[in-house]
Amino acid sequence: MRGPVALVGSGEFLEVMEPVDASLLEGRAPRAVFLPTAAAEDGDARVDYWLELGTRHFTKLGVEAVPLRVLDRDEAQRADLAAAVAGAGLVYLSGGNPGYLADTLRATAVWRAVLDAWEAGAALAGCSAGACALSAVADDFRRPGRFSGRGLDVVPQVATIPHFDRFSSYAPDLADRVLATTPPAVEVLGIDEDTALVGGPDCFTVAGRQAVWHLSRDGRRTRYGAGEQVVLLPAGAG
Repeated sequence: MRGPVALVGSGEFLEVMEPVDASLLEGRAPRAVFLPTAAAEDGDARVDYWLELGTRHFTKLGVEAVPLRVLDRDEAQRADLAAAVAGAGLVYLSGGNPGYLADTLRATAVWRAVLDAWEAGAALAGCSAGACALSAVADDFRRPGRFSGRGLDVVPQVATIPHFDRFSSYAPDLADRVLATTPPAVEVLGIDEDTALVGGPDCFTVAGRQAVWHLSRDGRRTRYGAGEQVVLLPAGAG
């Protein structure tokens, strides 16, 4: 049975998201595997930052922290790195460039191992770029069009805008641009910072500090606060 999916607007490995990650690990193997792949273009110092932050975060939660340094497709094809995913209770994709993340992992040994763990019941989480990559569309809103824009389709009926509250303050047209370029069968969700959408495959619950927004093509925005459910059309139903 597949585990839950968490699409997180921001805050990976920070104290504010500890309750979300603890709930994802509850009843599952006390082992968290986390990949800084999306940050590979930002350089070794930034990658090391995510690995160190994630290690401290999951150790504090009392589980085994397994940093998996997968930065390009050659590493994503390595059998030893793929084998390290086995037995995870949670696999976590942190932030950076969502298009690079999706294109690096797609159809590789590591990604197959992640999907196998998820199919066996592990939770699968993505924050910021990770959330975009797990959905249908993996555009980097800072630099659109640099990669394929295709997500990994774990939640194929959704396109995610993370950091939605912050993006809305300095790029108020972003939601309209995403809606205009997203296939009609794909629903667009804005996820505020320090907020997560947890569940699946079609019913999710909001957790965290702020809100999730359902963005309609007629201009309506529906707000969902912590504890409220967001019910999506089944994949392919649009």
